[in-house]
Amino acid sequence: MAQRAARKGKRLASRQTSIALASLGISIVLLAQDFSALNVALPSIERELDTDLTTVQWVINAYALVFAVLIVTGGRLADEFGRQRIFLIGAGIFAVTSLLAGLAPTPILLISTRALMGIGAALMWPAVLGMAYAVLPADRASLAGGLVIGAAGVGQAIGPITGGALTEFLSWRWVQFVNVPLALLAMFGIWRSIPAVAIPKAGGRIDYPGIVTLSAGLFALLFALDQATEWGWGDWRIILSLVLAAAFMALFVVIERRTGPSALVPFDVMSSRPFAVACVLIALIAPAFIAILLYLPQLMEKLLNFSPLMAGIGMLPLLACFALVSFVAAPLADRLGARIVIIAGTAMMAGGPFLLSGFAVGSSYTSLIAGMVVTGIGLGLVFPTVTTAGVTAVDASRTSLAGGIIYMFQLAGGAIGLGLTTTIVAAAAQSALRAGGSPATDLSADELTALRGVLAGTESSQEVLQQFPADVARRLLDSASEAFASGVQAGLRLDAGLAALALVVAVLLVRDQQRRPGEREGDAAT
Repeated sequence: MAQRAARKGKRLASRQTSIALASLGISIVLLAQDFSALNVALPSIERELDTDLTTVQWVINAYALVFAVLIVTGGRLADEFGRQRIFLIGAGIFAVTSLLAGLAPTPILLISTRALMGIGAALMWPAVLGMAYAVLPADRASLAGGLVIGAAGVGQAIGPITGGALTEFLSWRWVQFVNVPLALLAMFGIWRSIPAVAIPKAGGRIDYPGIVTLSAGLFALLFALDQATEWGWGDWRIILSLVLAAAFMALFVVIERRTGPSALVPFDVMSSRPFAVACVLIALIAPAFIAILLYLPQLMEKLLNFSPLMAGIGMLPLLACFALVSFVAAPLADRLGARIVIIAGTAMMAGGPFLLSGFAVGSSYTSLIAGMVVTGIGLGLVFPTVTTAGVTAVDASRTSLAGGIIYMFQLAGGAIGLGLTTTIVAAAAQSALRAGGSPATDLSADELTALRGVLAGTESSQEVLQQFPADVARRLLDSASEAFASGVQAGLRLDAGLAALALVVAVLLVRDQQRRPGEREGDAAT
């Protein structure tokens, strides 16, 4: 009788664990596909809302910036008030704001609702990470990291395809609408399978000064990068923005040191060398990943005349490799050592974007495949290995906080990198349009700005083209294509350089250490 009851209890626990892991997987896929799915839709958003790439990139960056700044607070709330409870609140916000984003009639409203979506995502992600490590036993921490990053890779792999299909056959707005049922499904599964357990901490409080100063510093920096191509780096507004960015970031460091354990980024967590190295590596790798997600669909749709669906399918060599390699990264790290895996991954992350930067007008899709495969393998090796090393380097009660900080560095690094990449792309493209022999040399500044949307077919760019005879309009279109390709080449080479710096950091600072008795697997990963 007792044995039968024990077997029944074991089956019930196993079923609950399966439902929990499935629900967590849906949540991770939901958050991951939202990034990659919307990238494919950006040209359609440009065209429908009559805007340009430097503006529409804020649809991605506003979400990423809010996500980055608040994710550590989300991790702290999850650790203190219960991961299930905070997840449900965040998923509810995410679902409502996704619906509002799909209904947005203007670029400003779309960017604003995407920023609000970042609040929901910032509550969801660290709670999901903490629950994933809590559901599985401590000796399978590497598997938890592989599952989290692997599911993220699956989401990013299917995101461009679902986003492309929805954009092509329905509307880009459905890329946002589809988040609603997925969020509700994940909420129901986690509510049923994971208990609401609060983990109160004495003296815990929200670091509002840290949130404000970090937000202001990152926004000032991104604003300067966004406007520099139009106003010039010597403009007083750009200089003031950069000075404010530096001042706010310096003030943030001072505030964090004085706040103590309740700081947004606690000193005791950052004092762990494996954790600090993990954060630096993630921040240096992220710009290449985010920029490639943004610009590869742009190249395919604008220069290769791919449909949104074809562009989504075209991203599979990158994202499928990322997803598949993520699942085998943990066993490789256990067998070969984390140092070898991280160095190999960062080396590929430096080589992949550089290979992609060779794409030019007249190149075929096949010229992108090698660069996508190399980048995807590099991502699959680096992200799960570094994430597991960082999260397991701190006390188990702070895994959600640690996961939040690591993801904050990834998102903040990606947002800054994307802003810098977009600035370089726009500046290089503008320089190419102004080069001698281009019919664009006679355009005014406003007409040149409008011409940026010519490859997406925006209404304002078509009005500029209609001012010229057909042969001149064709030359303008050719010039715009050459300029865009030149800009993307320069941006991808910058991202390759940042990844090369990550390789140097990995070679110099990542070390495999012998585990001490009783130390969890992954604690000595770096």
